[in-house]
Amino acid sequence: MKKRGKGLAVAFYPTGMGGGGDFTNAIVKIKPDGTADLIIGTVELGQGACTVLPQMAAEILGIEYEQVKFINDNTDSCPICFGSFASRVTYFAGNAVIKAATNARQKLFEIAAPDLGAAPEDLEAVDGTIRVKNSPEKALPIGQVATKGLYEKHEFVVGTGSFGRPRSFPDPETGACDPLATLAWASVQIEVEVDTETGVVTVIDSRSVYDVGKAINPEMAKLQVEGGAIMGMSWATLENLYPFYPSPKFQPRSLGQYMIATTMDIPHIETTMVECPSPVGPWGAKGIGEMTANPPSPAVVNAVHDAIGVWITDIPITPEKVLRALEEKEKAGN
Repeated sequence: MKKRGKGLAVAFYPTGMGGGGDFTNAIVKIKPDGTADLIIGTVELGQGACTVLPQMAAEILGIEYEQVKFINDNTDSCPICFGSFASRVTYFAGNAVIKAATNARQKLFEIAAPDLGAAPEDLEAVDGTIRVKNSPEKALPIGQVATKGLYEKHEFVVGTGSFGRPRSFPDPETGACDPLATLAWASVQIEVEVDTETGVVTVIDSRSVYDVGKAINPEMAKLQVEGGAIMGMSWATLENLYPFYPSPKFQPRSLGQYMIATTMDIPHIETTMVECPSPVGPWGAKGIGEMTANPPSPAVVNAVHDAIGVWITDIPITPEKVLRALEEKEKAGN
């Protein structure tokens, strides 16, 4: 017999290191052709830093995303980023990039101001130009302004920026402290089908709601949530590094032997983004990278309980565990 059940799990997750102390530095260099180099030590490991961070720089400079080159060759030639961990990159590196791009833009304003007959504070960067606010006809291409800075002032237009949180120490008397940069929130609902004859658990539907603060790149944020959903569901039903723990026997010896979800196991996934801006995040953005894999597993556990009335809290929920739990339930007369 196949039985269905639904389960819900909610989560909150901090951005950055608990207790503070982490930071990121960035450099933005404007070249004579009007393009920009974003030089930063942030490591791209698939989370989209090489897309989102240039987007932020382009937004500040008034140029196209494709005109920003992302350079993160090594920590010897790039400014330091504390690391790609703790769901911190968009929040911390993003703020550093915004500051660096704003610093570079201000230098462009100062160079262009005399030629445009306006004060630097009356200028804006829009559509690849530096122009007078409310007078778009008074404009100069950014490349022309950068070239003037290079050949008349003999220096590249370079902006620097840094962002970090000071360390938060507990009050010795009360223990009070401010350990978190910001918090993101999530709710995940999972529907499963449990075959009581074979013990197989199949996830058939996943619906997620995530507070992202501000989705800098909505499509990438959505795909990140979907990737986390698949990871969490795979962890809950398939992945087992030590199937006979604590015995090391029969453990997977390679990634090829480690069972994970494939495209054939992916259910219907629906994702909703809620934007509740962080007061200090870049345009309100929060970090959601790691938390996306957390709520799906307990939601699966709750859904299995809803379906067959037994709690299996030792994941993955294998067919053997399901059948044993049902057998014990029957013996207890429940």
